[in-house]
Amino acid sequence: MSGIYIHIPFCKQACHYCDFHFSTSLKKKDEMLSALVSELKMRKDEFADETVATIYFGGGTPSVLSTKEIQLLIDTVYENYKVIESPEVTLEANPDDLSEEKIIELSQSPINRLSIGIQSFFEEDLKLMNRAHNAEEAKKSLLLATQYFSNISVDLIYGIPNMSNERWRENIKMALSFGVPHISSYALTVEPKTALETFIKKGVIDEVKDEVAQEHFHILIEELDKASFIHYELSNFGKEGFFSKNNSAYWQGKKYIGIGPSAHSFNGKERSWNVANNAKYIKEIQQGKLPFEVEELSKKDNYNEYIMTGLRTIWGVSLDKIREDFGCEFAVYLQKQAEKFIVQDLLYIEKQTLKTTKKGKFLTDGIASDLFKLD
Repeated sequence: MSGIYIHIPFCKQACHYCDFHFSTSLKKKDEMLSALVSELKMRKDEFADETVATIYFGGGTPSVLSTKEIQLLIDTVYENYKVIESPEVTLEANPDDLSEEKIIELSQSPINRLSIGIQSFFEEDLKLMNRAHNAEEAKKSLLLATQYFSNISVDLIYGIPNMSNERWRENIKMALSFGVPHISSYALTVEPKTALETFIKKGVIDEVKDEVAQEHFHILIEELDKASFIHYELSNFGKEGFFSKNNSAYWQGKKYIGIGPSAHSFNGKERSWNVANNAKYIKEIQQGKLPFEVEELSKKDNYNEYIMTGLRTIWGVSLDKIREDFGCEFAVYLQKQAEKFIVQDLLYIEKQTLKTTKKGKFLTDGIASDLFKLD
């Protein structure tokens, strides 16, 4: 089973923390839509022997598209790829786009999962991040969406400057009050060349503190555990039966095609990525060219990728799989590198599977990098 990711590179305005590829101008939307349709058709042979189980609209802000435009892209997938009977079809959406009329239209389309970018229910947080919606729109969008969709994910951001533990708990509890079955939550990070970085350097916004983010992370785990959510990936929590099939496929190393500017693809042996420029992407596609670069993955690359993704999930890193896929040298290396983290109660081994402890979860990415095989 494989997946198709479609990147919609448009946003109404730029969030201060975001370094994803997007444009705030919709002038080329029609040309972009045509190019996305063309790329889907041009790449169908890559999945000649695959069956598509998930279709994911990410961005940017996919909800700026009309339901008719979204339907065109879904129809193109069905016309050119083999698709399972009931695929997971996810649309990332911002609250300000989700009018009742839009939600009803989406509920009557093949979209069966919404991922709503709430980020916070507090006005001061939304203004600091320069979100396009306000706190009232955040609540209203969920009130409406839960009437028409059962599979909804809410995005929340923690570690925001001046966000107290109490306010963070209120954010979590507010999301839970709508009965959503999935929450994705991320620490606010300061990416290079973003407005957030500039404002912090100028002293306009307080620095983002790791110790605050770590405390918020543990509060998140505590509150969602009480609400019977399963912490199945470092940043993702779901009720039983509501894990993101699209994202789970990424973490489990399944194949996927990324459509649109800046989108990444993986075929099991190679990783590729499209040019992160709307005009160049459209021009290349119009000329019948696929505007991507390809990297062939070595055994070491695949090992490192498995360590990073596996350690982030409840499925962990299988020591048997390491031996079978990469050889005894890699298995011995991994166990030797893991020893100090096991002693520090950050990692543990259960049924030949290496996993992070509760204490080690927040440090997962740093631990994983220490387990990588380097030149």
